Amino acid sequence: MRTSRLWRALALLFAFGLLAAACGSDSDDTATGSDEGSSQPESEEGGEEAGLPDLDGREVTIAVENAYLPFNYLDPATGEPTGWDYAVIDEMCKRLNCTPVYEAFPWETMIQAVADGQFDMAADGITINEERAEIVAFSDGYINVDQRLLVQVGEDRFADATDFAAGDFEVGTQVGTTNFNTAVDLVGEDRVKGFDDFGFVVQAVISGDVDAVIIDETAGQGYVGENADAVEMIGDSLSSDQLGFIFPLDSDIVDAINAVLAEMKADGSLETISAEYFGDAFSITYDDLEYPEYEEEVEEEGEEEGEEEG
Repeated sequence: MRTSRLWRALALLFAFGLLAAACGSDSDDTATGSDEGSSQPESEEGGEEAGLPDLDGREVTIAVENAYLPFNYLDPATGEPTGWDYAVIDEMCKRLNCTPVYEAFPWETMIQAVADGQFDMAADGITINEERAEIVAFSDGYINVDQRLLVQVGEDRFADATDFAAGDFEVGTQVGTTNFNTAVDLVGEDRVKGFDDFGFVVQAVISGDVDAVIIDETAGQGYVGENADAVEMIGDSLSSDQLGFIFPLDSDIVDAINAVLAEMKADGSLETISAEYFGDAFSITYDDLEYPEYEEEVEEEGEEEGEEEG
């Protein structure tokens, strides 16, 4: 197994280095911290002087889950929302002269909420695909991701997705994601166990509640790096996709976001921010975020199944 340092370095080079050269072609509505947003002064590089649109200080509402490392999460030390999404969007708004207003919102209804115009945009590691593009507009891709199988360290019952599909194994994944669709394509819906929160998915494979999970490699790298004695990724990529921000179809800020993304790729600032959250210095895991509800959820499901069988 390759070291976490090498895997993270490769992930950064592939995900951000390549996209720097060219852009891609995929409830609780109360904010959990930065609800009021913060005025972002126009930077020397931003605004019309640098050829970027000037949004004239307008508020931009952004839906985030606050539960998807390292893109958005609640800092375990302070309880404040933070992550790659916050850092990048804050910088984008600084350059575009807009005010970001973040609102915590559950993943399972996030895309539809944006489609309905409830938010100006959403940021949650959202895979660009044709089905979603029918109801929301996407920004240019900002990162490439591969989907992989995550298993307990030392797993010897199967070596890759082909072996897994041929057996009688159960896979866990988060509902409403492309990971879920990939899992269904791989083994059929009867062998897929869906979870509402991504943290539950990872805990499920560690506890042995499922035999493997399908995970975006960018999210999985940090988890494996700090839990090398518990989990590892195996086999080749199951799917390679791009992530993007989403907007209502009639949004008037997509071009502005694409313009500032292109500038941040060109001047290296996007890669600098990414290194902070995808590099070795980032050590926060889902264990740090704590998902105490997981065990309770598993127990409740077991009781329900027992009642049904009885």
